[in-house]
Amino acid sequence: MFELDTPWWELVVRAALVFCALLLMVRVSGRRTIGQFTPFDLLVVMLLSEAVTGSLTAGEESVSGGLILAATLVCLNMGAAWLTSRSKIMSDALDGTAVLLGRNGKIFKDVLKKCRLSDTEVSEALREADCKLEEMGHVYLEADGNITIQKKEASHSDDEKGTNKR
Repeated sequence: MFELDTPWWELVVRAALVFCALLLMVRVSGRRTIGQFTPFDLLVVMLLSEAVTGSLTAGEESVSGGLILAATLVCLNMGAAWLTSRSKIMSDALDGTAVLLGRNGKIFKDVLKKCRLSDTEVSEALREADCKLEEMGHVYLEADGNITIQKKEASHSDDEKGTNKR
């Protein structure tokens, strides 16, 4: 039950390799994988875990082996968090940056396609923000996959028009 069939260091190396490969795959696949799961996305994530099980364990079925793998993955995650908190370059590489999807009531269709987003998703975000397209100042796809809407700021002339009405 506790006796390892595989050397402990091999389990650590396997876990590190699989962690890095999956991190790269998730980053390449886009922001929606992280932020906005569809049923298909959730299925892919679940199947990914099953697909890499053999690569991680090398047939190791002991409790000790499972604990070594879990500890390695947690340490790698903590290491990535430590790096991203101390380096903007690492933060941008691992977490990503916001992408401008539109400005001043205009949605950038080419950027939507590049980010694999539909007009429907942006329209939904506008409705959630209680913002009409003509009121929209900026629309961003955040690094976590959420869409953020910023309304245009009311100009002083609009304020004056509103107060001067009698």
